[in-house]
Amino acid sequence: MDRTQQMGPLNDPQRTQAMQMPVLDPSRTQAMPNILGAPAQPSLSMEVVLGRKYALAQSIAREGLLTTIRAVQTAAGRAPLNLCLVLDRSGSMEGAPFEFAKQACAYLVDQLTEQDVLSIVTFSDTVDVVMPPRKIVNKQLVKDHIMRLTVGDTTNIYDALVVGTQQATSVNLPGYQTHLILLTDGEPTVGIKDFSTIVSAAARAKEFGFHITALGFGPDYNEELLAGIARRSGGKYYYIDQPQRIPEVFQQELVRLMTVVARNPKLEVQLARWVQVRQAFGGELQLQGRTATLSLVDVERGSTLNPILELEFPNHPAGVYRIAKLTLRWEDIVTGRIETATADAVLEFTTDPALANQPQDPRVANELQVAVASRALEKTIMGMRAHQLDRTQALAELQRTQALLLSQGRTQEAQEVTQAIRALQSQDANTAEKTLMGTLVNLEQGKREG
Repeated sequence: MDRTQQMGPLNDPQRTQAMQMPVLDPSRTQAMPNILGAPAQPSLSMEVVLGRKYALAQSIAREGLLTTIRAVQTAAGRAPLNLCLVLDRSGSMEGAPFEFAKQACAYLVDQLTEQDVLSIVTFSDTVDVVMPPRKIVNKQLVKDHIMRLTVGDTTNIYDALVVGTQQATSVNLPGYQTHLILLTDGEPTVGIKDFSTIVSAAARAKEFGFHITALGFGPDYNEELLAGIARRSGGKYYYIDQPQRIPEVFQQELVRLMTVVARNPKLEVQLARWVQVRQAFGGELQLQGRTATLSLVDVERGSTLNPILELEFPNHPAGVYRIAKLTLRWEDIVTGRIETATADAVLEFTTDPALANQPQDPRVANELQVAVASRALEKTIMGMRAHQLDRTQALAELQRTQALLLSQGRTQEAQEVTQAIRALQSQDANTAEKTLMGTLVNLEQGKREG
């Protein structure tokens, strides 16, 4: 019998209670009220801001187009979760890491309601479905199964993602919010190990309409791979440096999932035939003809998305023109419907250089600076990985990025860069890179909290 299936008594029956984790606000964990009785107000609002109101006529011009997407205050209810946990139980997880991981899962079970659905998949050299999707009715029984899990041998991430996706999509649950959480501490060592193939498996989750949270624990996992899984699925990436932080991060992610108000938002920008997109920030860009589509991340209460396009205009006669029509579509957790919001971007082409050279709107300028910080951080990480930057050069680049983030009010990301700087000063480039990868993924998503 595989050790995962052994259900003997635990040495310490109180293990489940070892972590004194706070109970979440019941208003957040309550099931979503009857959709027909939900408020009619959509959960998102959209504002379109051009960097300048004027561009110089008869000249090549460039301008930033910022779309600010805000979560509108809504009722505290939420959609029930269809959650799949995919847990690494390879030999390197033995001891404190796996015990804390099990405690984190037990805590998560305690926070779910009877309407939520949970499935559990574990992986080492093989992949095991510990629990297929089921509603959380007997919490103690589920926690007992979790606490009896034991470690195996090697690490088969690809098959784990495939099986996890199968479990998450094996039940038809209209109105549920589906999500997969992957926890691993190692590189893929058996099965398919190719980076692009594994990331493509994660991308299929997005095709099914759900996302993957990638949790990397310890010094030995591949942060580029986990970041790729999060990026391609539209999910989150976390670096966990110590085993005792595993329950804390699980709690943080569960709180986030329970406050999502809009799922799978997409911003469609129909461009005038003489307008071109030079760059895009804050979402995954697809260009088809004169339509630019940005796939965005889910929106939680109190958060704001700030996708921004840098547009270029060729020589154009003077006058007022609509340069783009924007349509935002999302799955509204509150109304249970696909909602839309539309807006026009209008620019006046002028022959007056003084008008055309007015300062940019500070909101657009700030977000463009955040995009600059994101690109600078990406170059620094690549330079460190390729040993093109020595420690002194990397520290100087990170300090510049840190200052830029602080100037734009990105305090959390600036603090993460500070942590990376300290790790690098302590000769720990591995920790620095893992921390910075999380910062980079957050910046790329164009989200502001609070």
